[in-house]
Amino acid sequence: MKRVYGLHVLALLAVALISHAQAQPGGPADENRRFGDGRGRLVRSIRNYAEPIGERANPAVLGAMRAVPRHLFVPAAQRSESYEDYPLPIGEDQTISQPSLVALMTHLLRPKKGDVMLEVGTGSGYQAALLSRLVRQVYSVEIVEPLARQATHRLAQLGYKNVKVRHGDGYAGWPESAPFDGIIVTAGAPHVPKPLLDQLKPGGRMVIPVGPAHSTQQLKLITKNSSGRVNEQVLISVRFVPLTRKVRN
Repeated sequence: MKRVYGLHVLALLAVALISHAQAQPGGPADENRRFGDGRGRLVRSIRNYAEPIGERANPAVLGAMRAVPRHLFVPAAQRSESYEDYPLPIGEDQTISQPSLVALMTHLLRPKKGDVMLEVGTGSGYQAALLSRLVRQVYSVEIVEPLARQATHRLAQLGYKNVKVRHGDGYAGWPESAPFDGIIVTAGAPHVPKPLLDQLKPGGRMVIPVGPAHSTQQLKLITKNSSGRVNEQVLISVRFVPLTRKVRN
């Protein structure tokens, strides 16, 4: 009995020490509260993200943005800025897009629970994490091997089980898992890649920035009707890192 009592006292002491540590400024609880407040503030600030295309925001998209911890998808040095509405560097000359644009591009896909989506340009994995909360399955291709590896680990660690990431040339898509209900390209392409058009399901939607590298591009919505006819709609001017074909290890 004494042994059990001693263990019980030690357990209570351990709980007390953990609670005390979490209560200290800068502890885990304080950090979670601070970043949680930041997410709420960000969502409120971008609640009109769809105004540029004359539409109302999708509550499901805003809900996903409120739920996904963006600060865990940026380098530690940028975490204090993670809930501001602007892009941030993530290493390897790549960026995480500004949240209002991420919300708009996600909105344009019209995500539904049963959908299967393809993302070209995984980056840190943030966009894939958002989509994973809105659709059945996400496939994501990243051309920079360290980013692909880091995103795979991060998404798995955070419990996003319906996302598959691979290192490769996103221009070619993911043919063995096609067709896709939606395709999102998070890099500026010189033109709409034909392999991606071929992998878009009839009735599907693709969102892609098109234009010259290191300059202003046009965000396009590509739709394919039931007979396979493709329509392009230019929406807004944007600026993304270029979509390249050179696989980086």
